[in-house]
Amino acid sequence: MKRFALAALCCAVTAAITVRPAQAEADLDVGSKAPALDIAHYFDESDAKVTKFKKDNVYVVEFWATWCPPCVASMPHLAELQQKHRPDNVHIVSISDEDRETITEKLQEPYPGKEQSFAEVTAPYTLTSDPDGSSHRDYMLAAGQNGIPAAFIVGKSGVIEWIGHPMELDEPLAQVIDDSWDREAFKQERLQEEQFQEALQKFAQLAGRGNVEEAGKMLETQISETTNEEFKERWTNIRYQFRLLTGIAGEEDFKHYREQLKELKGNGPAVYRFSMQLYGISQNDGDLGPLVDDVLTALKTEVETIEGSENKVALHEAIARFYALKKDYKSAVAAQEKAIEVGDELSSTQKRRLQLLLDELKGMLEGDDDKSNEDTPSEE
Repeated sequence: MKRFALAALCCAVTAAITVRPAQAEADLDVGSKAPALDIAHYFDESDAKVTKFKKDNVYVVEFWATWCPPCVASMPHLAELQQKHRPDNVHIVSISDEDRETITEKLQEPYPGKEQSFAEVTAPYTLTSDPDGSSHRDYMLAAGQNGIPAAFIVGKSGVIEWIGHPMELDEPLAQVIDDSWDREAFKQERLQEEQFQEALQKFAQLAGRGNVEEAGKMLETQISETTNEEFKERWTNIRYQFRLLTGIAGEEDFKHYREQLKELKGNGPAVYRFSMQLYGISQNDGDLGPLVDDVLTALKTEVETIEGSENKVALHEAIARFYALKKDYKSAVAAQEKAIEVGDELSSTQKRRLQLLLDELKGMLEGDDDKSNEDTPSEE
C-alpha cells in the first residue's frame, strides 16, 4: 500500500461527508456583536447601502468571488432566499474583495445552465465589492474562516447568530426570523465540529505515514466512543473508505455501498457524484472489487432516463471510466464516443476534455489489442 494513497484518504472522505474548514482561534464568533460594514461598491443602484444593522431586521453577510465555483453555485439559492424572506425584513449582502471591473465583467456573462446573465440571477439580493479587504478582515479573518463561500447571519439584535455555508442557510435563517433559534446549542455543535476536525487531522497524519494498523485502531476507537450519532456515522463512512483504500474491504463494506446506490436510484446526478467518489478511491490504489459492476449497472440505468445533455454526458463519461477499470477498453471507448455525441451543446473546452479522454482510452484499447496479439501463438 503506497503512502500517498492513504494520504489521499482525507480527500476521499470529504466527498462523502460534510466537513467544514478548520478554524483558527477566532476573535469573532457566534454571539459576538456584528461589525459594521463599510463596503466600497454596490452593483445595483437601487440597493440600499448597509452600514449599521437595523434593530429587528435580519441580515446575511456572505463572502464570495468570481473565481469560486461553489460561490457561483450558491447564487440562485441566495436569490431565492432573499425573495422568500423579503417580507420578513431580511437583507442578503454578498461581498467580494475583487475589484469593481472584474465583477462588472462577470455580471455581463451568461449564468451557467440558465438563460440569464449573472446580473439577472443575482438581482434579488445585494451584490457588492470591497477591494480593500476591510470587510473580509472584520468577518472572515476575525472569525477564523478559511474558505469561501461563507455566510454570517446577523440577528435582530445585531448579534451573529450563525456561521456556515450559504447552501445551509435555510433552517437557521427561518428560526432566527421566528425567534426559535437556539444560539447556544449551535455554539456547542460548532465546538463538537472542531473536535471532530482535530481528530480527523490526527487520523490523516497516521494514514499519510502509512501506519495502517494504528489508523485502523483509531477509527474503531472513535466509532465505539463517539456518542453523537452524526459524528459516529461520519467515522463509520471513513472506515468504509479506509477499507477500500487499504484493500481489506469485505462483503459488509460492499453491502454498505450497494445500499447507498439503491437509495440513490432515480437521482442521476447523485448517482454520478457517488460513482466519481468511488472512482477517486480507485485512482488512489483503492480496490473497489465487485462494486465496479454495481456502479456500472446503476450508471447505465440512470443514463436512460436522465434529462439534460450535460447530465447525459457526465453519466456516459463515468460509464467509460468504470469500463476502463474493468479493462474493457472497447466498451469504454464506445461509452466515451456516446458522451461526445450527446454533448453538442458543450463548450469547446469541455469537448476538448472529452476528446482527450477518448484518445487516452483508444490508446489503452490499441495497447490491449497489441498485447493480445503477442500472447496469441502464431501458426506455422
